[in-house]
Amino acid sequence: MTTTTNEVTVPPASALPTGAAVLVLEDGTRYAGRAYGATGRSLGEIVFSTGMTGYQETLTDPSYAGQIVLMTAPHIGNTGVNDTDMESRKIWVEGFVVRDPARRVSNFRAERSLDEDLVRDGVVGISGIDTRAVTRKIRSAGAMRSGVFSGSDLELSDDEQLALVREQAGMAGKNLSEAVTTPERYDVPVAEGVERVGSIAVLDLGIKRATVQYLSEHGFDVTVLPASTTLEEIRELAPDSVFYSNGPGDPAASEAQVELLAQLLRDGLPYFGICFGNQLLGRALGLDTYKLPFGHRGINQPVLDKRTGRVEITAQNHGFAVDAPIDGEFESPAGFGRVQVSHVSLNDQVVEGLECLDIPAFSVQYHPEAAAGPHDAFYLFDRFRALVQNRAAAADTTTQGA
Repeated sequence: MTTTTNEVTVPPASALPTGAAVLVLEDGTRYAGRAYGATGRSLGEIVFSTGMTGYQETLTDPSYAGQIVLMTAPHIGNTGVNDTDMESRKIWVEGFVVRDPARRVSNFRAERSLDEDLVRDGVVGISGIDTRAVTRKIRSAGAMRSGVFSGSDLELSDDEQLALVREQAGMAGKNLSEAVTTPERYDVPVAEGVERVGSIAVLDLGIKRATVQYLSEHGFDVTVLPASTTLEEIRELAPDSVFYSNGPGDPAASEAQVELLAQLLRDGLPYFGICFGNQLLGRALGLDTYKLPFGHRGINQPVLDKRTGRVEITAQNHGFAVDAPIDGEFESPAGFGRVQVSHVSLNDQVVEGLECLDIPAFSVQYHPEAAAGPHDAFYLFDRFRALVQNRAAAADTTTQGA
């Protein structure tokens, strides 16, 4: 149990591992530091997140499954953790890399220390290394397979540790939706006092709680479904719209969800997708996806909304992107009519959004729920609400005219 001294929370001794640890990259580079969180061995693709706040939301975002996350902000853990800011049921990162973990917690919302949650969920981490140096290496060499070793696993030879790192599968070709999705359907009604717009079927590919909350607050009866849900099961629900969530893994390895989306688009259902849902819309439209060198992760990513010319500061977490022409309209290779890229990254011109012009569907590569992060993109929930309302109104007019 966390102890409190003068309103400052101090992690219990059991949550403060002692001893050395090492971060090993697949090219053989080694960074010596101190054990942090659980001790043992963690293997995954190392990536960096540039957010200066929101470490709890990052850790509990299912999109980070399979990855060892390095925080570029130097001081982590100072605000502790609480149940309200949990974005899912547990921490999903494979490992955690920080420079300077807080020795005590000082925040009125804290319910326990970050160290305790890392130990509880078995997250093996490392602290006390030059995270700036590691970030610069990833920026130049790209995300790569890695491992953190502490405790008895630190006793393995350098060659044994490197072999374990290199033997693991890379992120390309990996399907992780089944590992992070909800085990069973659940329903969230329209928020109290909000006018109902309709029902929405949400395919959970690694969804965050904030997304479900905001859909409810924008007038939707939300039904969250496992990633393995079939077309027949969704048609039986007869939703007014459909949503694909964020999630981890390679979109090219999610053929079943791509084909499901293509059928739902042919059914005429209004569609909104974020992050992984943007990549799967691209593939359903007949476009390709590709792996980025080091991805976009953090809550400070600049994006241009081509419709308005407005620059948004966005929250992002993705290692893959859609391959599409940035300028002008183009025909969907899969026969869904005209499409245009709606949003573009100002850092590297990566596609950040797709808008279908002949069917009611659009998506963005970032997180409009922005927990934690800026709220520049929150308007997208209103845009989707309007899309569903206009679609329903048009259908009513057609019915009355008949």
